[in-house]
Parts: sequence; structure tokens; C-alpha cells
Amino acid sequence: MKRNVAFFLMVLFVVTIMGYPSRRSAMDLDATPRMTIFYNDLTAARHFSSRVQNYTTLLLEDEKGILYVGARGAIFSLNSSNIADGSHQTISWEVSPEKRSDCLKKGKNNKTECYNHVRLLQRLNATYLYACGTYAFHPLCTYIDTSTFKLPSHFEEGREKCPYDPAQGYTGLIVDGSLYTATRYEFRSLPDIRRNWQQGTLRTEESPLHWLNDAEFVASVLVKESVLSPLGDDDKIYYFFTERAGEESTSMFDKTPAPRAARVARVCKNDLGGKKILQRKWTSFMKARLACYVPYYEVLKDVYSLDGGDWRSTLFYAAFTLSAQWRSMEVSVVCRYSISEVRAAFEGTYMEYQDSSRKWSQYSGEVPEPRPGSCITSRARGRGYNSSQDLPNSVLDFIKLHPLMYEEVKPADGGPLLVKKNAIYTQIAVDRVQALNGQEYDILFLGTGNGWIHKAMIIGSMVHIIEEIQVFRVAQPVENLIISKQQRSLYVGAQNGVLQLPLSSCKRYTSCFDCILARDPYCGWDGESCRELAGMQNRSLLIQDVLHGNMGCQNDSGKATATATQKKRTVLRGDDVLLPCEQASNLAQAAWLVNGTELLDKEGQDRFRLGVDGLLLTDTQLEDGGEYRCYAKENGLQALVASYALTVLPKQPVHTMSHPSWHAATHAYGDKTFIYIAVITVLTGLCVVLSVVLSYVYCAQKHRGKYSLGVPQTPSVELQTVSSNCLGKGRQEEAEEELSIFPDGCLQIIPGEAPTLVSPSKEAPPIPPPPPPPLPAEFTNGIPTLPNMLRKMNGNSYMLLRQNEEPCTSPLYNSFTEELSKILEKRKHTQLVEKLDESSV
Repeated sequence: MKRNVAFFLMVLFVVTIMGYPSRRSAMDLDATPRMTIFYNDLTAARHFSSRVQNYTTLLLEDEKGILYVGARGAIFSLNSSNIADGSHQTISWEVSPEKRSDCLKKGKNNKTECYNHVRLLQRLNATYLYACGTYAFHPLCTYIDTSTFKLPSHFEEGREKCPYDPAQGYTGLIVDGSLYTATRYEFRSLPDIRRNWQQGTLRTEESPLHWLNDAEFVASVLVKESVLSPLGDDDKIYYFFTERAGEESTSMFDKTPAPRAARVARVCKNDLGGKKILQRKWTSFMKARLACYVPYYEVLKDVYSLDGGDWRSTLFYAAFTLSAQWRSMEVSVVCRYSISEVRAAFEGTYMEYQDSSRKWSQYSGEVPEPRPGSCITSRARGRGYNSSQDLPNSVLDFIKLHPLMYEEVKPADGGPLLVKKNAIYTQIAVDRVQALNGQEYDILFLGTGNGWIHKAMIIGSMVHIIEEIQVFRVAQPVENLIISKQQRSLYVGAQNGVLQLPLSSCKRYTSCFDCILARDPYCGWDGESCRELAGMQNRSLLIQDVLHGNMGCQNDSGKATATATQKKRTVLRGDDVLLPCEQASNLAQAAWLVNGTELLDKEGQDRFRLGVDGLLLTDTQLEDGGEYRCYAKENGLQALVASYALTVLPKQPVHTMSHPSWHAATHAYGDKTFIYIAVITVLTGLCVVLSVVLSYVYCAQKHRGKYSLGVPQTPSVELQTVSSNCLGKGRQEEAEEELSIFPDGCLQIIPGEAPTLVSPSKEAPPIPPPPPPPLPAEFTNGIPTLPNMLRKMNGNSYMLLRQNEEPCTSPLYNSFTEELSKILEKRKHTQLVEKLDESSV
């Protein structure tokens, strides 16, 4: 069953990715960034960093020209016009040794958790900022005087205002002196939305139903719906988060964990809680599903609101990624929602939890008055309900059991604006720009999980990604994005520092066609250069086409007027040559003209290979010479990128002289085939020589320390014991002659190494010497007297020395026999080992 469900979900996902019903295909949704700008190519970028880390909390006060940054153990005040000018102020807010020791005792990480991570930095009034930090799992908050910008000595408890864990999702706002926050506050606590003020605290209900189910908060937005409201409505705070969708459980027997779903919740600013029921609890809390692309399976990463000066035109831009079921695929989705769609969902039907089936279903019963979850309006005040504490018990009981709405909030465009593969969007910021045609366009700045920014423009219901920018050399997630209209800058907060980037990079476009094709509403062509609109007093002469991106620069031929410097290339016939033509735009395609003719119409196409780097010609011929021009074709426009004059030379003939091999190599030096053959020949010869040397060394090592039968060499020292017959002439020369006649008639003991034994397979072994004669019976030790002698070796073994059978007359013979008889007489009763040991020969 689980396999079938997984297969169904996969099919659903593939179908959805391949095409959204009644909308454009996935190819249209997955926009390709036109330009790619790497870190080393950044211009006009300013960077700020210090000895601390985690520059993730940003507060911009544009009118004052200050950017406040909350980091790990520090708060900074930066000059928003140039954050790197060195005029910053610093507040050091480190953790005390005692609190760090307590944090370590709790088993927390000393490298990440046992620090003071500043999570909240908000303007409280004209004089003070309000800041809260995790402070090594003991949250603290404080008031900072902006005139002195020093850390005060007084702190207040932050348990209900700031999370313990620095990695926990968190959002906070100060509205009219009250602090609205949403997170998991205490250690191992449930997620909660709270308001802290002087009169007390309001929070979400925990029983009998949890209003929040393992929620992870990402953003909160104040919408001033009381302004010019015909109903006398109240301002509202909207919270955006991801939680487990309990309504997705099919039945009480479903044991699988509920999938995660994106949510939007709201509370009224003037909610006071109930009088008896829901005391110090929200009476206006309501939540609804936020649908985008693959329903119920998105993880909300960030939300940005844009109102344009009127709350009724408020748009919420949301960035999503796939949930844990699809972590093997990197896909991000961007959707936008109108405030009218959100309000419609909260004014729709409620959902109710059925105890019998243990599942959520649509509520079809009667709804009490005033409508549960709504703010106090002029109509409610006319009926005597001046505050939430005046609401009847029936309304409060209904609110406790019906926090979830049945209708989901659908995208304003009927589907997603952008589906980006191979990217994880972590942050989103939106700027509204007026183009030369008088219309306003929303520019998205999307931060990724590996340190890139995607700058995109919304045109109708589609997205055009103008450029992708690598903002950090070391890959790291973009943690925060802030837009400054006054400074025309984008501030990027991350772990290693803060980066300031200009909102536009018009100077990067060097021609009219580059400026027009970029479709950047910040930029326009003035006839000489691409200029930023914000710095131009007279815009009448500027050229811009953000709708189509191809109007204003073409001449009669529709080609670029700019010319590229012609380069010369010379090559020998039969060789290969590469003509580079790098396209600056990822959306452009290369088009080649060879002597004025399209490359596709030229014969011999198999020798022409088009690549991303240029044109490769293989096996060039004489007729391939001529003019090669490369154009960039994009969006119906064509611009010259590179021009080459190619000359193909015939190869020189090979001459035969007294040294033919040398002259052949000289004339064929440019021939790669000859070079390859020569190199291979030399290497082969080296291998043969090396093999012979190794074989010789191997044989020499093998012969060392071994013995063999062969021709004996003349030793430097000889001990010779011979009979009188062997030395009949009394001279050594005569003895050598006797040896040649009587090979067994004398004894030679020659120290040194004997030749190594020859393998039986190669040469038959020599005939072994005859065995000694049988021993006389009278010698119980088994040692004969004559004609054999004994020589003691190593003090414990004996060697049989074979002698001539003929009698010897040497005077040494008698003395040797007598001495031997004495030794044998003493050893007559000594038992010898019947079998000689291995050292005996």
C-alpha cells in the first residue's frame, strides 16, 4: 500500500512539474538567468564583517541612513550609504562565563549554541531600540539608546519574547508599543504566537486542540486594515509558517506522519482575550492553508509584503521549497497572493475535528454571532460588543474548536510565477519600479542556500530572471535581504558578513543591444551608454523595452551596428583550429557566417562543430580559408561578437637526404601524427631497455646467497689434505696434473659459495657419489676407522670425508690415525644419534 501511495505521489509530482493545468509549461516556469556574474566580477559591492559571525538580523532606517545589524555577540550601526566606510559603531554583547558554563552543562554546542545570537532588533520609540538575544539558552532583552549606542546595565527576562535555540524559526514585530512574536519560546515548548505588553500577555490556545502543530515561523506582517475601512475594521498581524497538516490524515488508523503545509494566520491588533473563556488567549486567531504549486507539500521559506501605499493592494510574495519527501530534488517555487484572497479565505467556511473519526472535515452547522475570529467592527460595537471581552461564551467556545478554515488561499495568478530547478530559495525581497512606459513592475531579489542572488522581473504572469549574482566567495545561505529605496541598494545578511549591492548594474551593458535585451527597468540607453533611470533628470532620450526586450536599437538589417576587431588565424592543411565566440548571455545562441554564408548551408558540415566556446574546424582544407563572423542571436536580435580571417597553408613536401629520419622530423614538425608516432617509439624503446635492466637485476638478486653445481672458481684460500700419491712430484703443479688423472684420489676443502643448483627441468643433475661402505659390526657408535676420517664441525656434528681407497704413505697419515683411534676409544661407550642432523653432509 505504501508503495502505491509513493508511486501515486511521484506521478502527481511529475505531472505537475511537466505542466501546470491550464497554464504554461514547466519550461516557461523554469526561467534561465540571462546573465551570470561571479564573485570576482562584482562591481560597486561593499562588504562589512568583524570578528563575530551570523549577521542575520537587519533593521534599516532609510530616512536616517542607518543599517542596524544584529550578530552573534554584537550589534552594529552602519552607514547605509557605504557600510564599508569604517564609521560603524559596535556594541559588544557577549555571554558571561557563568551562563556559558550553564549552557555547556545542558549539553549544548559550545561552537554554535552557547553564544548570544541577537534575534530581535526593532525600533521601540524615537529614542530606543529593543533587542533580544538567546544568551546561551537563557534569553535576555534590553533597551538601547540610539544617541549613545551603548549596552545598558539593565536587562529583562526574554523567555516569552525570544527563542532559546538560535536555529529555531522566529519572527517579531513591535506595533504601537506591543511586541508580537512567534516561535518556540521555552526549552522543549510548543510553538506559540504571543503578544507582550504592559497589561499582560496573550497567547494561542493549547487545549483541547493545539492551534499550532509543530509550526516553523518565517515572517510576520502588519496590515493596517483600519485605514479608510468602511466597516471600522481593526489592524491585523499576519503570520506565515509551515506546520503539520492534521487535516490530511485519512482516518484514525492512519499511522503515517501528517505532511507539512504552508499556513497563514492572523490576529487582531486590539484583541484583549476573553473574560472567562480564553482568558489571556487570542479570540481572533484563525489560520488557512497557503497553496502554491504541489498542494500541501511545500515548505515555506520566506514571505515579503508589498502594498504600494494602500493596504487594499497588498501582495504577499512567498518562496517555497519541496518538503522532506522530495529532498533528492532541488526545486524552488515563487507564488504571490493578494490580500483580498487571504481575507476571503478567513471569511469562508470553518473546519471541525470529528472525535468519532479522528479527522478534520468541513463544518456545516450554525455559526454564532458576531462571527467567530473576526475583529471588533462598527457593527459589533453597535450591538454592544466593544471589545473581545464582551463576546458571548458561544462565540468563544466556537473559536476554541474551529481555528482552521476550509478554504485555502490560492495564488493571485492561478498558479506559480516561477519554478526554479537546482536552486533553494531562502530569502525574498521585492522592489516596485516604474519603467519608461509609465507602468510599474515588481523586481524580485531571491537569495539562495549557496550564496547567490537571482534578480527577476515580473511581466504579467511570467518571470524574467535578469541576472544571477554570486555574492559570497564561500558558499553559505543568504539569511536576510533588505532593500533601500533611498540608497538604491540591496543589503545581504549571512554568516560571514553583510554585503551591499546596487539594485542595478547598468554599466555592465556596453552596447544598446545589451541594455535593451537585459529588460532591466532600472536601466535605459541614452545613445552612448546604459544609464540608471534613477539618476537621470531628462528621460525623454532614453531607450527601454522591458515588455519585449528587442525594440529601439535595430537598424534596417536588424543587426548590431557595433563591429568586432577582426583577428587573424593561420593553420596548416589537415590541422584543427578553434575560433572562440563566448556568449555573454545565457539566452543567446551563436550564429556563424563563413564568407557571408550561413554555416548551416556550407558543405562538409561534419568537420564543423559548434560548442559553447566557439567553432571547431577539424581537418581543415584550403577552401576553408576566408572570413568567419560570429553573431549572438537573442530574442530576434543579432549582434556581432567575433570576427576572424582564417588562412589555410599547404604542408611542405618531405625531402630525403643523408639523414632521412632527421629531415622528415624537421619538415613534419607540425604534423601531430608524426609527433605521436615518434613519442610512442621512444617510449617503447625505453620500456625495452628498462625491462632488460630489471631482468638482469632480478637474476643477480636471485643468485645471491644460493648454491648451484657448475665449474668451480679458483678460491683465494685453499686448505688441501692430500695423499702421498697426489703429491708424488712434490710440487703444486704436479699435484694439479694428478688431480686431472685421479679426480677422487685427493681431498680439497674450499671455502666460499658454490654455484647455484641447476633446475632439473633444464639440465639433468650429476651422478651422486657412491654411498660409504658398510660400517664394521664391532663399532657400536657406527663410525668406521679406515678408509674414512671424521672432521668435527660446530662442536656437535660430524662430516664424512671420502678418501682414496689406496694406502697413503704420508707421514701425516700415521699421526692422524693414532689421534683418531684415541678419540674413538674415549667415545666407545658414547651413543651417537642414529640419524645425522640436517647440518651433516
